[in-house]
Amino acid sequence: MPDTTRSPVSVVVATRDRVGELRRTLNRLGSLEPRPPVVVVDNASEDETAETVRTEFPDVTLVRLGRNIGCAARNTGVAYTNTPYVAFSDDDSWWAPGALERAADAFEAHPRLGLVAAAILVGDEERADPVNRKLLESPLGSADDLPGPRVMGFLACACVVRRTAFTQAGGFDPLLFFGGEETLLAQDLAARGWELCHMPQVHAHHHPSEARPPSKWRHTLEERNALWTVWLRRRPRVVLTRTARTAVNALGDTCSRRALRAATAVVPQILAARRRLPAAVERDLTLVERT
Repeated sequence: MPDTTRSPVSVVVATRDRVGELRRTLNRLGSLEPRPPVVVVDNASEDETAETVRTEFPDVTLVRLGRNIGCAARNTGVAYTNTPYVAFSDDDSWWAPGALERAADAFEAHPRLGLVAAAILVGDEERADPVNRKLLESPLGSADDLPGPRVMGFLACACVVRRTAFTQAGGFDPLLFFGGEETLLAQDLAARGWELCHMPQVHAHHHPSEARPPSKWRHTLEERNALWTVWLRRRPRVVLTRTARTAVNALGDTCSRRALRAATAVVPQILAARRRLPAAVERDLTLVERT
């Protein structure tokens, strides 16, 4: 008989200098039944993160990094798990009771499923995040052997992955560091034949931290990463269109100008890593982008 006392889903939490939010998240995850194994990857915090995890949450696996590696910290966390499925939380998000079990059941029932994109409830009021509607109304539809609408995007703080699919796709690209890093992983999963689905009955809670990076810095990284993602995977016409759009925006917008400058600084590295998406994935992306 299956062991119902052990969760088949581990939770990886990447964090940096937000020990208060992290404590709340770990308390929430620790109240789940069955309790999932939790791995905290400390992205070189300068506050009391490591000491707090060690003393207050001894059952949590703590991985301390010597430098901030951004989104790739999640890859490190996955390497410390041994369950077939892995959920991600940020230090200001956590999973609702029953959510991880629902996701695990979906993976067991649907062998092609590589990633579950959850519905996100924001704040104490549990407001539906606007992304929920976009995922639910995905133009890609569904299939008889999938548990929900097919999607080509997700939020990292509210997704569960099949560990083997995540590993095959290479995880989150370290080059992107932070900001929209989910897009490239979604495309790489799809390119390897894995399906990404939205399951509205799987809930993640998000209480956005007040300790957030400056909006201009974040916007610059998101624009830079959007360019890199297109250059790395998309067909030439999309590459030219997106690059031209950013160049035009750069004429009057500081963030776009900085993003374009940062993106072009590593063009040789991008070209060396470029790998075109299969035609079917490109068609799906085109359909999503038209809506």
